[in-house]
Amino acid sequence: MKMRRLKWLYPGMKIKRWIFTSGTGVLLVAIGAIVLILKKIPGSRTIGITVIILGALIIIYGMKRMLKSFVAVFLPQREKELVDIMYHYSQLEKGPKIVVIGGGTGLSTILHGLKEHTSNITAIVTVADDGGSSGRLREQFGILPPGDIRNCLVALADAEPLMRELFQFRFGNESELSGHSFGNLFITAMCKVTGDFEKAIKESSKVLAIRGRVIPSTFEKVKLVAEYRNGQTTVGETKIVKQNEPIKRVYLDPSNCKASKESFEAIADADIIVLGPGSLYTSVIPNLLVEGIAEKIAQSKAPKVYVCNVMTQSGESDNYTAFDHMNALISHTRPDILDYCIVNAGKVPKELLKKYEEEGAYPVTADSDKIIENGYNVIEGDVVNIQNYVRHDAKKLSKVIIGLTLKTKGKKISID
Repeated sequence: MKMRRLKWLYPGMKIKRWIFTSGTGVLLVAIGAIVLILKKIPGSRTIGITVIILGALIIIYGMKRMLKSFVAVFLPQREKELVDIMYHYSQLEKGPKIVVIGGGTGLSTILHGLKEHTSNITAIVTVADDGGSSGRLREQFGILPPGDIRNCLVALADAEPLMRELFQFRFGNESELSGHSFGNLFITAMCKVTGDFEKAIKESSKVLAIRGRVIPSTFEKVKLVAEYRNGQTTVGETKIVKQNEPIKRVYLDPSNCKASKESFEAIADADIIVLGPGSLYTSVIPNLLVEGIAEKIAQSKAPKVYVCNVMTQSGESDNYTAFDHMNALISHTRPDILDYCIVNAGKVPKELLKKYEEEGAYPVTADSDKIIENGYNVIEGDVVNIQNYVRHDAKKLSKVIIGLTLKTKGKKISID
């Protein structure tokens, strides 16, 4: 241990010269203080103050150069950016406390945009997924499905691009790991190492240096059940979408599953609560069915916003308008769970619409007047990204949400 400390004094470290410089400054400050106190020579007050100021300047210079030496080692290419980086992080820490509730691609998209405005983000994520890699890991290892949680972690990550790409890397058909993403396997392994899914998420968050936190809506193993208008029921998220029948309602099994403590705390402390975007019945509503979450949201004095989907989803929200989406949320929970509904008014190119029509998906009709008639505010504007896919634009959407934390009055807000 002693030898390790002495290494700081080895030649070429560019540290000891600045230690000695700062030490000289400390010595001068001490001499100046003694001169002031003893008053043994003429003009001792002026001399003492001058020596103290000189010593203080030398200390500052030595410490500054010492810090520069450390930065040159740890951030060799970003030395000049350090002040900007520190300022940026300090601003993010002062940002609004935002709770976003949902799952799937929609949730990770909005998190991407919000992390540029604040680091006080809490993503509350559904754990009802039972398909793909998540479903296989859930069945094999008895853990909560990691897929949606992984996507949120990556979306909030401040790590290098390579680390983000690694977590999203998916193995091909050439091995037994076919279909699994590295991030899902990592979270599963971390769960086994720590013995706890909650700890696994927190440790994975450290690896990715995320801005904010990701919390499952419940730590209990739940299944999603759909009841259709024809009276039939289907168990399992993946089967529900494939059924292609109009859904009457969805519920969780078990129905009395407990919410995570951190989700309650985040909702109570939020400056704004955002529901969606994401699959209506399989990503957004399942979180609200966890015992106590809908009630906590309704009790919050923060603005409560639903981000309505841009496109309908075949087998889940066929022919749904914006009001139909919002009404489904309310009918599954309570009327006071919402204050605002964000509705897209941006245009989608015809060539993209044709691709989606083949999948049975169509633009959601913005029937804003009907929403307003039912006592809710509407935020209407172009919040769509039409590059290759039709989805919400992370930057446009986050700008609207951040704006709402400052302005929450009025019936209808237009977005430029």
